[in-house]
Amino acid sequence: MALVLPTGRYSAGPGGDEKSRVFGPWPVCADEANHYFAVMLPLSVLDLSVVTTATKPSAALRNSIDLAQHTDRLGYVRYWLAEHHNLASVASPAPDLMIGQIAAATTNIRVGSGGVMLPNHAPLIIAERFKMLEALFPGRIDLGLGRAPGTDHATMHALRRRLDGREGDDFLERLLELTLWETRRFPQNHPYNSVVAMPDDAPLPPIWLLGSSDYSSDLSAQIGMGFAFAHHFASHDAANAMIHYRARFKPSEWRSEPHSILAIAAIAAETDAEAERLASSADLNRLRRDRGQYLPLPSVEEALAYPYSAGEQISIQRNRERLFVGSPAKIMQDVEPLIASTQPDELMIITATFDHEARKRSYSLLADAFQLGKRAAA
Repeated sequence: MALVLPTGRYSAGPGGDEKSRVFGPWPVCADEANHYFAVMLPLSVLDLSVVTTATKPSAALRNSIDLAQHTDRLGYVRYWLAEHHNLASVASPAPDLMIGQIAAATTNIRVGSGGVMLPNHAPLIIAERFKMLEALFPGRIDLGLGRAPGTDHATMHALRRRLDGREGDDFLERLLELTLWETRRFPQNHPYNSVVAMPDDAPLPPIWLLGSSDYSSDLSAQIGMGFAFAHHFASHDAANAMIHYRARFKPSEWRSEPHSILAIAAIAAETDAEAERLASSADLNRLRRDRGQYLPLPSVEEALAYPYSAGEQISIQRNRERLFVGSPAKIMQDVEPLIASTQPDELMIITATFDHEARKRSYSLLADAFQLGKRAAA
């Protein structure tokens, strides 16, 4: 069956410059079209500053800077850092601090939060910090927002104990206040009219809502912001959320066109066998996380020696539905149907391996598979 691919657009490069991506008319078979679409997607990075049993948190933070420099040279367009608290496996609880360090150490790649957990922070603080980042690195900063606490209940209480103390989900209220620090549309006689988020000559960077369900996709569409879907831990159908976002998107002062990012977990190596070996660490780590054990990433040797029960093996295989493992060719083959069904504007990859050099190699192999170097040369 012949397929004529549409004309699309994507954001790339410093400042989010819009570059036209012309697909057709180009009559091809559907499989060929899916492969072409996948290859042409911009690639980005999601980094958790992974702590391993051999890598202390301080070294994990330095590894993040090294990986950012590496992926910047490869042609990745975005590098996002997540916010987690009280997790022995994640070194960075403060993405805004890491954003400044990484932006200073790189040249072209956009750097942002994937994301800041808005319920943990006063909106004014977020506005001030990200305006500062935008002032220092104009056109290279992203502000991704999440509505989960990113931690356990006790830590959540510790983070918020000096806030207003109200119970319930106040994400929408906080999001509105955050935008008001930019638009200055507080109601008449509102006390915040006398407060200015400095530096006031720098705008808030582009705002993205992050999610693993249809809630954030619907909200992003209604208020006209970017949307990133966390396929790597979501139970909700990715295609449903992302197509829903694109279909219901309303242009706004924040964004004139929809832009969706599909975040996936992937581990690539030269061979399928080597990738499987590397992924054994992630398999054991995920099994432990499902039990509430947030330990540093185990070594390959520890993971291969672990005596998995039949039930644990089934659980690992189920988790593999959210982890792409193999040679670049196998990963491309496995991820293409997901890309075809979700139609993202961008693919964001999170890779967690015990060995830092193996993680860098994985991103290099995927950059080659998606032809980032050829596109940069053109």
